[in-house]
Amino acid sequence: MESTKVLDAKGLACPMPIVKTKKAINELQSGEILEIHATDKGAKSDLTAWTKSGGHELIHHEEVNNVFKFWIKKG
Repeated sequence: MESTKVLDAKGLACPMPIVKTKKAINELQSGEILEIHATDKGAKSDLTAWTKSGGHELIHHEEVNNVFKFWIKKG
């Protein structure tokens, strides 16, 4: 999946992945895709809820070697 920007939030605990995601997505244009890599187990539920409340779209998420990867399309 092609992303416009990649955010490395590995090693960060809640709420920092959300804080960094919000900052990064504000730098994108509508329709562009932000790829996030996180290791915090709460990131899945946090980013899912944040994406929905912010009017963005969680396109895909997966876990690879204890790293959670998310692709969010800016609304």
